[in-house]
Amino acid sequence: MRAWKLLLGSAVIIGVGAGAFFYSNRGPQTAAAAAPSGPPAMPVPVTAVIKKTIPVYLDYSARTESIREVSLQAKVAGYIQSQPGTDGADVKEGDLLYKIDDRDYRATLDQAKAQAQRNVAALSYARSNFNRGDELVKTGFLARDNYDQRASTLGQSEASVAMDSANVHSAEINLAYTEIRAPFNGRLGRNRAAVGTLVGGAGTTLNTLVQLDPLYVTFNPSERDLAAIQTARTTRKVVAKVSLPDDSSNSYSGELSFIDNGVDRGTGTITARATVPNPKFTLLPGQYVRVRLHVRDETDALLVPQTALGSSQLGKYVYVVSADGKAEQKLVSLGPTDGDSVSVTGLSETDRVITGNLQKIGPGSPVAPIPGKAASLSK
Repeated sequence: MRAWKLLLGSAVIIGVGAGAFFYSNRGPQTAAAAAPSGPPAMPVPVTAVIKKTIPVYLDYSARTESIREVSLQAKVAGYIQSQPGTDGADVKEGDLLYKIDDRDYRATLDQAKAQAQRNVAALSYARSNFNRGDELVKTGFLARDNYDQRASTLGQSEASVAMDSANVHSAEINLAYTEIRAPFNGRLGRNRAAVGTLVGGAGTTLNTLVQLDPLYVTFNPSERDLAAIQTARTTRKVVAKVSLPDDSSNSYSGELSFIDNGVDRGTGTITARATVPNPKFTLLPGQYVRVRLHVRDETDALLVPQTALGSSQLGKYVYVVSADGKAEQKLVSLGPTDGDSVSVTGLSETDRVITGNLQKIGPGSPVAPIPGKAASLSK
């Protein structure tokens, strides 16, 4: 067997065959034991836990509804003479939308007025005749029966004049019905009665008019969310943010205006709606939208990036850098989100949260925080 030795300071290395032993003033050791043990530290980006007040929202799918929607119908019969309100036009309250041929109704009004004039003249004569009889019956030159006849004639003339006044008013109303005007600001739909069409009072729909500003946004909160919404309503106005499902950047701000008086037993939800201004008419009734209610503010929330979260059978967790430079796994409970961050419980303000290389580390793994690579959170 071949042996060799090497003297180095106070240590001696003796080699025998393929083996080697290390002698020092602390006793014999193998060469393998003298080498460093364990894996190298994994570089990881870290971020600080942010503490701030964040708004708490409830999000729902919803549908827009018109506050007022009416079917435009003709009250009187006649031919459609013109359609000043074109299909799809935005109209103001009182604008003329349809004109029905009014010649028959003007003639009826003229006839009622003429009849009223004749009866007014008859009333004037009956009143004068009665006044004369009033003096004659006192002196005995007029029989009492003739006097009573004059009084009856006067009463009948007064009744005829009153009836004529009602007939004139009715004829004026029917004449006004030949003009169909907008009852409120809104947008017309598709015309269903072209010019020249004979319409009547049998429920024929000429068009539809819907109000576009403001609109209702109807949604169905769960029974679990009802308490939070009701609590918010008792302290302030509940703001509702509405956006299209594919365009969250273009939002509309309104106010929660209605909660129904009962919970649906089949679904466990309740009907609610918000009133949302729509001055540019960019929303239309029947659209699917997203509605977000601001129900409260959470103070002193601890925020971490959502990318730092992991999942296991025990729940959600994050890795933090321990005092000895190792990855420490901490279970957390999630709260409301704030952009790309989420509020959690189970951490402290001094924790440094690992945000990257999460698949390459485990509990107790040595880590090396990367300076200047911390994820940013808006304060």
